[in-house]
Amino acid sequence: MSDDIPDHTEDVVGLLTERIEAHFGMGMDQLRAAVALEPTANPDATEVVKWHGLLVDSQAVLDRAEDDLLAALEAQPSEVDDPTMGLAQRVNAAVTARDGRALVVRWLLDPAAPGKKNLAAERLARLRPRTGPAVQTSAPQRPLGAPAPASARRAGSPVR
Repeated sequence: MSDDIPDHTEDVVGLLTERIEAHFGMGMDQLRAAVALEPTANPDATEVVKWHGLLVDSQAVLDRAEDDLLAALEAQPSEVDDPTMGLAQRVNAAVTARDGRALVVRWLLDPAAPGKKNLAAERLARLRPRTGPAVQTSAPQRPLGAPAPASARRAGSPVR
């Protein structure tokens, strides 16, 4: 199976659902249940389930918009009127939303996707406890007898 979703694929949701199930080794119902039970156990699974739900919702909106447009076109005389053009624009917007969500799901499933390596390192860094402040909070100790830097001497000297 190719990683790319062909433009002519009508069942984008089905294809991505299969990829999710293969990736996590369980069906969507099981995965949704596992995420609902422990949403913080696997942040990647939680994100995929969230975006898959959004994808399913946007597909339903697209299906309704296509049905409405088809019904309007079948009832149309030879020329398309403005309300029907509005329905066509609604279909286009629904396709855009669905495809955008599909791209997010694909990105979430691809461990080598651009930005993923930095994202994984960032997540790991957030999980590790800090051993001290990220930035030095006090001035470094000066060896005994060493003169203060010129900037410190000027800052403390009176203005003449």
